[in-house]
Amino acid sequence: MTSILRADPPGEVNLQAEDDRLFIRAVGRAMQVLSAFHQADGPLSLSEVASRAGVDRSAAQRLIHTLLILGYIRRSGDDRGYLPGVRLLDHTLDVLRLDPVIQKATPVLLELRKTVRERVDFSLFDQTRLIYALRMQSKRETFYATLVGHSVPVYCTAGGRAVLSAMTDTEAREVVERTALKAYTARTETDPDKIMALVNQARTDGYAVILDEFVLGEVAIGVAVTRRDGRPLGAIHVAGSLSEWTPEDFVAHAAPLVSEAARAIIGSL
Repeated sequence: MTSILRADPPGEVNLQAEDDRLFIRAVGRAMQVLSAFHQADGPLSLSEVASRAGVDRSAAQRLIHTLLILGYIRRSGDDRGYLPGVRLLDHTLDVLRLDPVIQKATPVLLELRKTVRERVDFSLFDQTRLIYALRMQSKRETFYATLVGHSVPVYCTAGGRAVLSAMTDTEAREVVERTALKAYTARTETDPDKIMALVNQARTDGYAVILDEFVLGEVAIGVAVTRRDGRPLGAIHVAGSLSEWTPEDFVAHAAPLVSEAARAIIGSL
């Protein structure tokens, strides 16, 4: 599930920032320990946390103990490893309730969900990926599709290509070329030139369409949500099943509605 639950992070934290006097390396190491769980399939042992975090075992033990006391790490039910603590959800709530884009997007997407009657998601742009901040499910619910914080790469998703289309060609290509281009399905496009051609098509159309490239049997439309100056903030994604829709019918049904929703959010920012 890791490949579909979390896109590759855009870069590692540089804990050797000796020229940055404001950077507190102990805090950076603590965040690296928390980040050790990003690709985990279950509880991690102390040694596994140390290895994934890139710190020695002694430092990992002290950091885990501190985070355990604070509630940001917990012991697993069988007491054989560690898991993220529930108090991390307090910070998730802070992001969701205080982010001005999410505040403006929520009522618009609730209305869009009623109208389009398919799965509606809203994501925020993070360098080479999109992180889902709002998830409004349809009749086809799956575990991964319900999780806030789930992230996807920009190069092979509808919202991602829509975000790339809001950039200049140079900027978009730079993002594509520093991303690990994986094939999630047999139809995932991984050739940078062909990806850029699809990005240009999305720029012309005002939306991006994905067929079977990230999830088999799914058609998705993405429209970028931008600042007033056109810089991308995130994207609206709407997905339907190819067992219920032809691609042409889905685009004709959803694209005008998603585009209108994006304009409403942008106009309110």
